[in-house]
Amino acid sequence: MKKVERQRELVKSNIDLFQCPVCEQPMKKIEGNSLVCINNHRFDFNRHGYLHFLNGAANTEYGSEMFNSRRQLLNAGLFSPIIEGISKLLPAKSMKILDVGTGEGTPLMQLNALRLKYSDTMIGFDISKPGITLATQLPLAAFFFVADLRKLPFTAQSFDLILELFSPSDYQEFNRVLKNNGMLIKVIPNANYLIELRHLLYQDGERNYQYDNSRVVELFKQHYPNSQIKKIKYRFDIPNGLQEALLEMTPLHWGENAKKLSREEFDQLTTITVDVSLLITKKS
Repeated sequence: MKKVERQRELVKSNIDLFQCPVCEQPMKKIEGNSLVCINNHRFDFNRHGYLHFLNGAANTEYGSEMFNSRRQLLNAGLFSPIIEGISKLLPAKSMKILDVGTGEGTPLMQLNALRLKYSDTMIGFDISKPGITLATQLPLAAFFFVADLRKLPFTAQSFDLILELFSPSDYQEFNRVLKNNGMLIKVIPNANYLIELRHLLYQDGERNYQYDNSRVVELFKQHYPNSQIKKIKYRFDIPNGLQEALLEMTPLHWGENAKKLSREEFDQLTTITVDVSLLITKKS
């Protein structure tokens, strides 16, 4: 089965999850190469097999080079303890999982590998077309698409889990599409996340030399007063030759005063600190 055909079948078998982002009415059917709502708004599967739910072009600086670099590091295990920590929080049953800001999709694939016996329904979206194009190439029975975080193309109470790694949030939309007793897990960086790279790129006193996640945590707790926080911190040995990919996969080097690293500085970067918090809540 071709990629487009496989994606059409995945959407067809889960069509009850989808609603039209134009009129907010349920999707009705797959007709030819299109997903069609009850008011006849149509969304075509492109040649990569995904749907584009945005009105107009996406406004993002994340390109294919960044996502290719991210995939190299994630395949080498950069986020493996994070994904394992998430997996341990999930119930031993089949779930409908939405990955927000999925990028090139590797974390979703790694989570699926840990939960194969549960046959989860997995859906990932991002605003970046290059990321989603890469995600559709994964050997994973998941559906990926381009969409706006603020206007999710899903019916109310569709998902058992919303997963979000290092992405913006729209808690109103999350609450709408999350089932009662469904779980939201948001992964955010802590102060020491990639600190070795941060301190190579910036000098003490410069804006990006330090990071403080307190505002993000405070906002999450405002929305979910009964939420929990689980911290995960470890050192990752950077495979030889992937130092520049590590730099490319993060927007850290986009800062105004970011230093251009020398070959010697790259070679000295052999290990990196991964320091994150999992913000966890259940919809009551």
